[in-house]
Amino acid sequence: MSFRLLPMQARGWRYALDLRSLALVGSCGMLFASSSALADPVASPSFSGPLAPNAHPIVVNAGPFGDVTVTGQVSGVALAQSHVTSTPGTVTSDTAADVSNAQVEIQTTTGPLQLYVQAGAYSLPALGTSYLRSGKAQDLLFGPVPVAYAKAVLSKDLSITAGFLPTMVGAESTFTFQNMNVERGLLWNQEPSISRGAQVNYAHGKLSAAVSLNDGYYSGKFNWISGTASYAFDTANTLTVIGAGSFSRSRRSSYATPLAQNNGSIFNIIYTYAKGPLTLTPYLQYNRVDRDDALGLNRSAETFGGALLAKYTLAKGLSLAARGEYLKSSGDDCGLATDCVPTNLLYGPHSDAWSATFTPTYQKGIFFARGEVSYTRIGKLAPGSGFGADFNKRDQVRGLLETGFLF
Repeated sequence: MSFRLLPMQARGWRYALDLRSLALVGSCGMLFASSSALADPVASPSFSGPLAPNAHPIVVNAGPFGDVTVTGQVSGVALAQSHVTSTPGTVTSDTAADVSNAQVEIQTTTGPLQLYVQAGAYSLPALGTSYLRSGKAQDLLFGPVPVAYAKAVLSKDLSITAGFLPTMVGAESTFTFQNMNVERGLLWNQEPSISRGAQVNYAHGKLSAAVSLNDGYYSGKFNWISGTASYAFDTANTLTVIGAGSFSRSRRSSYATPLAQNNGSIFNIIYTYAKGPLTLTPYLQYNRVDRDDALGLNRSAETFGGALLAKYTLAKGLSLAARGEYLKSSGDDCGLATDCVPTNLLYGPHSDAWSATFTPTYQKGIFFARGEVSYTRIGKLAPGSGFGADFNKRDQVRGLLETGFLF
């Protein structure tokens, strides 16, 4: 599968969408049962900044269900780009406008059993890939309810979550409002985004850890094990190690589930420094796919890359975020074999690419606006794997403007 399709990491089963939609209707019904009040910010969905969630979300008393917290995002994005890559269902012009988020989160945060449902429209712009409009994204990716899970709180240190879970892999999250930049990066394109499964979470003092049995890149087959461990040396410095991989074969291949990556493994080392106005997050990533002739993966392949995410608060409500990254692919060649197709994880076998992104952001209360300019450059390029209408261009420039409200 071509790399330009890889950020599209998840599409639900039809029956799963029906169940999640039913859960959403039931949760929404509770909202009409009582009056509302304001509360403190909630931990989910997570924000890495510079955007901050509504400081006083709505809380609804739902009678026997307890207090229900309601948050959400409404935002639009305008896009201009060079060397447009035309792929089925994606934007084929050099300018476009779209809904980037029209989502609501309904959750309970107290008691031994807690629930979380996130529903609505979204788009997932990512560097080096064609832009998929929000309407198409729901059909091809997560459906109208991308995240939904139940959480059993066993003690103050231990809990279990099960359902449609955000991945623990990587340093960037799924939706635009969660991240330093509007677009996700090249390393994110290699990662799972949301997985179905169950996860055990532990946090005590400076240490936090989690382990999960899940379906990897939303394949529907629960053959992945993921694990993470973080240690906070002090209030400013944290180190995180992540590993995830499949332990059996999955034949699923779609726009949402890349066959190669879904039958591989991926690892991260992430360091975070956050003090005062400055946050720095350098991280390394490695993923590997072994040869599997039964799946048509004729040769093994791997990628190795690094990125630096940074944000700096210039003044109240005004900040600047930046990201630089490099990613290189390698693997076994076919040699003289004529019936062999090397496994492609990037822009062709043995390709490499780098990117730079700058995102100034302004936020006042629940309103925000941010611009972005990015540049992506391919080094070694396999024929037919680049940018542009003929897939032969080595670089792409993008400019974006995203604005909206976080309620």
